[in-house]
Amino acid sequence: MANPADLLALAKTRIGQKYVNICVPKNNPNWKGPWDCAEFMSWLVYQVGGYLYGCIDNNANPATVEAYTGAWKVDAKKRGKMIPWQEAAAITGAILLRYPPSPGAMGHIAVSDGQGGTVEARGTKWGVVAHTASGRGWDTGILLPEFDYGATNDGVVVNEPSVLYKIGAPNMRKDVVREIQTAVAAAGFDPGPIDGVYGHNTAVAVAAFQADRGLTVDGQVGKQTAAKLKVDLGDDD
Repeated sequence: MANPADLLALAKTRIGQKYVNICVPKNNPNWKGPWDCAEFMSWLVYQVGGYLYGCIDNNANPATVEAYTGAWKVDAKKRGKMIPWQEAAAITGAILLRYPPSPGAMGHIAVSDGQGGTVEARGTKWGVVAHTASGRGWDTGILLPEFDYGATNDGVVVNEPSVLYKIGAPNMRKDVVREIQTAVAAAGFDPGPIDGVYGHNTAVAVAAFQADRGLTVDGQVGKQTAAKLKVDLGDDD
């Protein structure tokens, strides 16, 4: 059985390295960047666990196969164990996953430090960083197969984001969605009709805007993306 603490420790050695949307050779222990979020996590699993996970084809050549958050979603449902992300935030070496908003789009992924923090390839603006799980949109936690996880740290408290605009989110205001659509269109990215509906085209346009601005690319509008778009999400916090 692999030690999830080793996964976290290895992740920490890459803090400060650059983020680029690139295919990483999973079998190269000396790779020191650049990384993207899914490539980073799949590289960590291969280095510590000795197998491919979260890749387009987990039976392919580890030197050339691509990792993808959508493949992480598929694998999580078949191998390992899916748990609430709040629980994963309190388990060392557990994985936090944000699903892609639509097929072919990008989600996000991080490894938990078990104390409510993360290590992740966050985006071109930041590179690989230590960050927090709280106040961000996550869909699931994952306990990897063949890893021997310890107990949950019951003292860890993490919170849902106070406001988040994404496909399927409840309570989104149509006027705010129209502002988001108008802002990304003004920045040169086509959200489709300015109709107040946060659908696939809007998510893709937001993701393209995020990539252009060096933000975490996930097609969701939280506080940071809203600030770049100069859109008020109506959050009072």
